[in-house]
Amino acid sequence: MENAQQRPLIFVGNDDGYQASGLNFLIKIAREYGEVFVAAPTMHQSGKSSALTVDTPLRATMYKEENGLTAYHVNGTPTDCIKLAVSNLMPRRPDIVLSGINHGYNSGNSAIYSGTMGVVFEGSFLGVPSIGFSYGDYTSNPDFSACGPVVRRMVELAIAGRLPGGVCYNVNIPRCDNVAGLKTVAAAPGRWTEEYDCRIDPHGRKYYWLTGKYVPSVPDDEGQDLYWLQRGYATVVPCRADQTAHDAVSAVEQVLNGGLLP
Repeated sequence: MENAQQRPLIFVGNDDGYQASGLNFLIKIAREYGEVFVAAPTMHQSGKSSALTVDTPLRATMYKEENGLTAYHVNGTPTDCIKLAVSNLMPRRPDIVLSGINHGYNSGNSAIYSGTMGVVFEGSFLGVPSIGFSYGDYTSNPDFSACGPVVRRMVELAIAGRLPGGVCYNVNIPRCDNVAGLKTVAAAPGRWTEEYDCRIDPHGRKYYWLTGKYVPSVPDDEGQDLYWLQRGYATVVPCRADQTAHDAVSAVEQVLNGGLLP
């Protein structure tokens, strides 16, 4: 019988908060593969990207402890949660980092805004295989059953060491009964339109509510995530937390003429 101490230690976080059904679904699957340590925000933290809390003390509250599972909620951002867990709460460095399952897509350029992916990028900084999962259902309590095969496939590959290192993974899953398959693609470039809805409060004052519609630059590009999500496939986008444009360094150096000042 496998010794529980030898099982992988899997960190699980999210940005929808510790009570989110997507998080609980991901925890349930993660427990099939290892010891699970959860640190998730106390409150909803969508759109926080890799933000850190710098003006408020952080408090970690354990809300569950049982065989193979330790879970905390933290009054901070998704990135606060993983950083605090790794530095102060976990018994050792995690073997895998999982984030999600987010209620709604993180496709296209949304990864840069996503608190779900903020956890993943932080895991990548640690050099740990890190995967974020998002599901195309924006309701508060969707049925995540279709996500199961996708999550298990990615976790199994990560545990086996078969995923290329140096990158992390943004996985989006379409709302459906059965996912048609997995496509490894690029994030669809595009722009947001109609981003803020102007409204009037009961006192007659204007306020603005974030909304918007994502318009891909090339809607029919088969090499991009949105194309396949619309056709019932889950998409895997390899990402890097390092945002350096390495392919532009040489060209910029030439323009700067070796860095000489006038």
